[in-house]
Amino acid sequence: MTATTTGNIDCVFCKITQKQAPAAILYEDNETLAFLDIRPLNEGHTLIIPKTHYETVYNMPEELVCHIYKLVKRMAVAVKNATQADGITIIQQNGSAAGQEIFHLHVHIVPRFEGQKLPHFHDIPHAKREQLEQIAQKIWQQLESS
Repeated sequence: MTATTTGNIDCVFCKITQKQAPAAILYEDNETLAFLDIRPLNEGHTLIIPKTHYETVYNMPEELVCHIYKLVKRMAVAVKNATQADGITIIQQNGSAAGQEIFHLHVHIVPRFEGQKLPHFHDIPHAKREQLEQIAQKIWQQLESS
């Protein structure tokens, strides 16, 4: 499946967009959704997805790619300020050879700190819901002030 407006029934991100799975949502508009990663590399690790199911960037309309990356910029600033990170890593993987594990396009915004090395995604435990809600509150405050 390349793109569907109703989503992919087995896709966890489609379930989140349809409010059938929980998420600490930071931002939502008609085309995109930003929420905290349940297995964060660092506190504040945010994902941005299109609401339409696209597996990779290859077949996405350019306008939607532009829309997503405008949100990436805005969220990167909010996450950096909310977490007082030294930097931000932005990751977007296309295909299993690139390390993509969930086949719904998503962009990672990861707060980074001096001297830190990132573990592999599959080695990271799930965060507690309370932790996600606490950092979500800080990021919301940054979004409201921008």
